[in-house]
Amino acid sequence: MRSRHHDIADDLRQQITAGHILPSERLPSEAALANRYGVSTVTLRRALAVLQGEGLVEKIHGKGNFVRRPQRKIMYVGGWGTLDPWTAAEPALRVSVRSTVVRAQKPLTALLKVPAGSPVVEFTCLSLEGKSPHGLARIYMPRDLAPAEVLDGGSTSREAVTRFALLGPPPAAVRETVCARPPTPDEASALRIGLMSVVLSITRTANDSTGRVVEVTLLTFPGDRVDAVFTTNHVIDEREPQG
Repeated sequence: MRSRHHDIADDLRQQITAGHILPSERLPSEAALANRYGVSTVTLRRALAVLQGEGLVEKIHGKGNFVRRPQRKIMYVGGWGTLDPWTAAEPALRVSVRSTVVRAQKPLTALLKVPAGSPVVEFTCLSLEGKSPHGLARIYMPRDLAPAEVLDGGSTSREAVTRFALLGPPPAAVRETVCARPPTPDEASALRIGLMSVVLSITRTANDSTGRVVEVTLLTFPGDRVDAVFTTNHVIDEREPQG
C-alpha cells in the first residue's frame, strides 16, 4: 500500500514542476502543510525529505523550506577525459584542488594494479558555481609517474586538474565505466545533496602503450547537474586494394 507521504510529495512536486510554486519561493510552514493535507508533522516531514533528496526543495535552518532554483549543468566529454572547455572556462565556475601523497589500499590497488601500501599521488577536486558544487573528482597517479610540475603545483598541471583532465602524457588507451547510483555519505556531504539523490559515477582508467595503468580518476556528478557526451570515431582504411 502506498504511503501517504509519497502522495503528498507527488502533489507538491507537481505544483513545483507546473510552476505554481516558483524557484526560491518559500513553502508554507510545516504545520500549515500538515494541516492542509490532514497528516501529522512527522508524515509531512517525510514527504519534504523525499523532495529534498530529489533536489527540488532545500531546507534552510531557521527560515523554512524553499523551492530550489534549477541547477545549471556542466558537460563531461568522454574519451577526452575533461569538462567541456566552454563550460570549464566560464568565470562563474571554479575548482578547489587539494593534493597529497597516500598509500594505496583496496579498491585503489586493484584499479591501479599496484601492491598495497604503494605511494600514490591523490588530487581531490571540487567544481563549484558560487557555493553550489557541480562535480567531484579524485585523481590518482603512481608516485613514480607523477610529473614534477604536478608535484610542484605547476600552472599547466593545475589547468588540467581544474578541467578534470588527464594529468600525464597522452595515454595509449582510456577506459571509462559509467553508472548511476546513490552517493556515498562522503560524496553527499561534499556535493551537498541528499543520500536519496542519484549521481553519475565515472571511473576513468588510463594505460600507457605497455598496458601499465598510469592514472585512475573517480568522477562523481549530481545527476541533475551534468550532461555527458561520448563520441566514437571510426577509422577508415583508405589503402588501395591489392591487385
